[in-house]
Amino acid sequence: MKKLILTGVALLALTACTDKMAFVDNSKLLNDYQEKKDIEAKLKGQISAYERKRDSISMAFQTEARAFDAQAKTLPQNVAQKKYNELMQKSQILQQHLQQEEQKIQMESQTQMDSLLSKVKKNIKEYGKQKGYTFILGANDGGSVLYGTEKKDITKEVTEYLNNQYKGKK
Repeated sequence: MKKLILTGVALLALTACTDKMAFVDNSKLLNDYQEKKDIEAKLKGQISAYERKRDSISMAFQTEARAFDAQAKTLPQNVAQKKYNELMQKSQILQQHLQQEEQKIQMESQTQMDSLLSKVKKNIKEYGKQKGYTFILGANDGGSVLYGTEKKDITKEVTEYLNNQYKGKK
């Protein structure tokens, strides 16, 4: 009985040793992935356009507010109060509009990044199958892989694979 158990453990150990395992540095992979760079560049463009629009609207409103401030001294109090209320209402509407636009950009960014991560996982799975890996682990600052020898780090190869896949779909 002891021999059977020892044989089973030895067989299990030998089988486990034949598993092909590697890891990928998640942050390095994503930082070097061209599609992520392209998404970030596109989003930077949208953010810059939003910031220019926000600044332009802000400057126009400030000009209007200064003009009202100069004019308010000559107006009757009830008229000045009415115009002041209109100006405050306009300010709130502008702020709401800008907030909605900012949230739209944030949501688009999150959606694109979620889609990108899903695509990366799918492509890593395909890569692993093609190369005969049993496991491809993800290393990150959170510590899913605390140590791995350099020869088991396939980040560069997977990044090249992902970038080639991305180029092929462009």
